[in-house]
Amino acid sequence: MLKIWGRTNSTNVKKVLWAAEETGVAYENIAAGGAFGIVSNPEYRAKNPNGLVPTLEDGDLVLWESNTIVRYIAAKYGDSRLFIADAGQRAQAERWMDWATSSLALPFRDVFWNVVRLTPDKQDHAAKEKGLQTCCKLFAMVDETLALQPYLSGEQFGIGDIPVGCFAYAWFEMAIDRPDLPHLKNWYEQLKTRPAYQKAVMIPLT
Repeated sequence: MLKIWGRTNSTNVKKVLWAAEETGVAYENIAAGGAFGIVSNPEYRAKNPNGLVPTLEDGDLVLWESNTIVRYIAAKYGDSRLFIADAGQRAQAERWMDWATSSLALPFRDVFWNVVRLTPDKQDHAAKEKGLQTCCKLFAMVDETLALQPYLSGEQFGIGDIPVGCFAYAWFEMAIDRPDLPHLKNWYEQLKTRPAYQKAVMIPLT
């Protein structure tokens, strides 16, 4: 059985839990990080020297970095639909995974923390507005792609949809002003029909 270390309200942990649910592999989720602590303990740092979540244990194999873990779970426990057998098609899907981390995550964090996690007296409204403007532009890029294909992974759902899909849940459920991006919205509505998405991602925002 897999062990997935990390608190379930972490976007990066949600990616891994969603991937595991899609494959049907048995796993144990061990709460760690944030209010749960653990990540500073020497035993945990021996598994993940970053002191972050998630961390995956599969027998003797230990992995950290959420996108890497998603790729691994999909490759080992998923099918060709989730992992995508063709190398070129898989690379086109995987770029969205890396884009979510390199381009979307930081401005999204400024929005999320100032809308959901910080008390009003600690919110940075300038950072929130700047992050919101950037996220609107970035999600417009996603919308343009989804105008041409049903999923970020191509014609079928795959690993390329998982990271951005985790951000999309908070994007649509936060009390913010969003531009009308119909293709993004339709894609999100499709994700919401997936039992694995409902279980791993669609939990209260905290």
